[in-house]
Amino acid sequence: MSLTFCSLASGSSGNCQFIGSKDTKLLIDAGLTGKYIINALQNIGIEGKDIDGLLVTHEHIDHIKSVGILMRKFDIPLYIKEKTWEVIKNKIGKIDGKDIKILKDNEPFYIGDIKIKPYSISHDAVDPIGFSFIGYNSKISITTDLGYVSDEIIEEIKDSDLLVIEANHDVETLKMGKYPWFLKKRILSEEGHLSNEAAGKIVAQVVEKGNVSYVVLAHLSKENNFPELAYETVKNIVEERKIKVGRDIFLDLTYRDKISRLYNVRK
Repeated sequence: MSLTFCSLASGSSGNCQFIGSKDTKLLIDAGLTGKYIINALQNIGIEGKDIDGLLVTHEHIDHIKSVGILMRKFDIPLYIKEKTWEVIKNKIGKIDGKDIKILKDNEPFYIGDIKIKPYSISHDAVDPIGFSFIGYNSKISITTDLGYVSDEIIEEIKDSDLLVIEANHDVETLKMGKYPWFLKKRILSEEGHLSNEAAGKIVAQVVEKGNVSYVVLAHLSKENNFPELAYETVKNIVEERKIKVGRDIFLDLTYRDKISRLYNVRK
């Protein structure tokens, strides 16, 4: 028995992640078209009707685009913070009678056989959260769309067997790029996005605390990053700390427009 993870897409053009067990199937965010998400699920052997819950991290459109579509089509319960729900409820179409589960601050809950722990993150949204998923003695954490990682978040994710961590941009590429200054400032702020270098330092810190086998880099910017650059920056930082990629951890990437590898996470 194990938990499985697949990134259906990750980036500013849309985010959707899948986590499942033998009996429970979950989506985290739904920021692409319903057609894309349904097809991506089918590519890993999952039908839309199999999804037991849809969890939303925050209200930005690249995370909620098809929330209403999927809820109406497959009658999927929605798990969401109250402030986030208040922001999106008039943006996702009519969902009268659908099951809305309001999450309490940092309070664990279960969907089927998967235990889920939400935790607060720093991003320019009303009440953004990350999630850890625990089942069958394994743990997967998803930590994206945040400007910095606090000690409290480190404690939440430190024992994850698989860690999905944002590596959004290369700082110099962003600074020299075509974005207007206000947007650069927003991305670089503590309510923006993690750089490759910041991601590398966090990965090293978490791996040194033990248990991490897989690290998957997510939410890479199309304009201010390159997959090879994100990978090599994180790899170099962790290997400076005597953590060998390919021996001590497995390092991989998510993609903006295609699914990632399907991971089976077990002890």
